[in-house]
Amino acid sequence: MKLIQCPGRRLTLAGASFQNPLWFTDSLETLYNRAMRRLLKVIVTMTSLFIVLSCLGLALLGWQINLLGSQENAQPADAIVILGAGVNSDGSPGSDLLSRTYHGMDLYNEGLAPVVLCAGGAAGDRLSAAAVACRFAVEELGLPPGSARIVPDADAWTTAQEAAAVAKLAEQTGWSSVILVSHPLHLFRAQWLFEREGLDVFSSPTNTNLNRIFPPLRAWYTFREAGGVIYESLEDLRDELDM
Repeated sequence: MKLIQCPGRRLTLAGASFQNPLWFTDSLETLYNRAMRRLLKVIVTMTSLFIVLSCLGLALLGWQINLLGSQENAQPADAIVILGAGVNSDGSPGSDLLSRTYHGMDLYNEGLAPVVLCAGGAAGDRLSAAAVACRFAVEELGLPPGSARIVPDADAWTTAQEAAAVAKLAEQTGWSSVILVSHPLHLFRAQWLFEREGLDVFSSPTNTNLNRIFPPLRAWYTFREAGGVIYESLEDLRDELDM
């Protein structure tokens, strides 16, 4: 039997067998380590790219939210929709709801729509945002009772629910277009949700000078609204995949 002897290696050619193949084991470990380093490099690169693209996408979305919030897009429509906001413990409109109601009345007095529609809160609750806003508009701001409408028979605790409720009422009344009144940084998501329901939407922020908003609060609102858009988009995607 002929042997080839090398340091640390012993190979039997005739029997085609290996004894203590250190060179072969070393080669496998080298290949494995090299492959793992390459895989780790790919993972780090892809993760970094995903983070960068996500940040850019979030920044672009935030820019769009602020851009729409700084624009007055009101024009003649079938109805003015005042989106719900906080109500004080004494039943009066909170600061945000108050500014929305005043702004909605300004649009009504300009003759841009014959109806002011108030949304938000539990259906039939006299202390809901919708009931409080319309009552204040009628009793304090001179809105004719016949021009004030509360979204009927629908609990609307989220903007998506408000959009669905208003769209249902619009279908019943033959409306196709609305002027949407809300906080400037809320309007991008709100308009998207209302347009998703098939309505033509003209946004009208309560304030177009976003520099008046405290910077940290403005950043927080922007991030929150961007997150809301992403969340609703993922919900839509999940619903489509479940169908």
